[in-house]
Amino acid sequence: MHYVIIGNGVAGTTAAETLRKADSECRITLLDDEPYPLYNRIALPRVLKQTTLPERTIIRQLAWHTANRIDLLLETTVTQVNTEAKTVATNTGTVFQYDKLLIASGGCPNPLRVPGAAGTAGIYNFQTLDDTKAIMARVERVRAAVTVGGSFIAYELAEAFRHRGLPTTWLIRGPRFLHRLIDEDGGALIDRLAHDVGVETHYGEQVAEVHTDSGELAGVTTESGKRFDCDLLGVGVGLTLRTEFLRHTPIEVRTGVMTNEYLETNVPDVYAAGDVAEFYDVYIGMHHQMGTWNNAAAHGRTAAVNMLGGRQAYTEVPYYTSTMFDSQMAAIGTTSDVRQDMEALTRVDMDARVYRRLFFLEGRLAGAVLVGDIRVRRQLMNFIKERIVLPPEERRKLLAI
Repeated sequence: MHYVIIGNGVAGTTAAETLRKADSECRITLLDDEPYPLYNRIALPRVLKQTTLPERTIIRQLAWHTANRIDLLLETTVTQVNTEAKTVATNTGTVFQYDKLLIASGGCPNPLRVPGAAGTAGIYNFQTLDDTKAIMARVERVRAAVTVGGSFIAYELAEAFRHRGLPTTWLIRGPRFLHRLIDEDGGALIDRLAHDVGVETHYGEQVAEVHTDSGELAGVTTESGKRFDCDLLGVGVGLTLRTEFLRHTPIEVRTGVMTNEYLETNVPDVYAAGDVAEFYDVYIGMHHQMGTWNNAAAHGRTAAVNMLGGRQAYTEVPYYTSTMFDSQMAAIGTTSDVRQDMEALTRVDMDARVYRRLFFLEGRLAGAVLVGDIRVRRQLMNFIKERIVLPPEERRKLLAI
């Protein structure tokens, strides 16, 4: 069997490792357009803050791929998939024949598309190790930073810039950080945490124009007319999923590549995993995406089992943990950004800097957001897995565990 995997992130590499452990005779080809083997993307904020060395992020060295007979082709872009011929074509002119195909291609960060932005030095997305190295080099010689976006990426940039001692302004288009996920109380708490470390926040604002001086960033003006001088601009305004090479195939793509709970697409022998997969979530009975590290790793394992002939549904409860300036935050399971019709219960203690929001679907706990004390996340994940219907008084008790 020849397994071809598009994408060597944690989904693709985990799938390759799972395949090799189960089948010592198969051929595995792993394709990616970055110059590095698997590295820890969730460690990049620590690299940017200079608390982790860049080389410490590498998880799988090239020698590991050689030892496991996984053909890793870096700096190789997939240009076309032909599901009838069962081939994958690349920018190098090489065409690979596959028996089973896994699409784990992730996404590309959206650039800032406003007048003055294109080609201006000092504007950065934040997704890759190379992005991180470029920002680190810029930080050494700038005076002020602006971060744009209401996403986790935008938060991580704002936190890192301030950690490095830069005056930092955070511009958020919505009414608060993660406004589809947290309510006004949660937004107020995160705003207070930002102010505690000296980050200046502005809501209902987005960049209308970038100002330059000899090709270098000099500042931005927002749609409301406010001007912020800066020579470093971090952009976290979402991803465009990488599905362009599927354009002329029968593989169903909506926002992401559509799969069932087994991570199978609508085309036989083709699977999808990680950020790019719009998978069927058995806990809420609908399709959605989940852009977290642990979800991608679990996707990779599940997809590989099924590529080997198994019939294993994806039933992991995804979670994400992060620093939140001088505090911490966790998102668990499915939240209101995915299903807006869920019941939400909230508890907040501004003085203690603690926030908890729980989401219920038909009386079952489906997800949670925690800020401050996140130690209960494992208990809440177990409640989600058990799918127990809780009466209203028991739901309220969960806020206090």
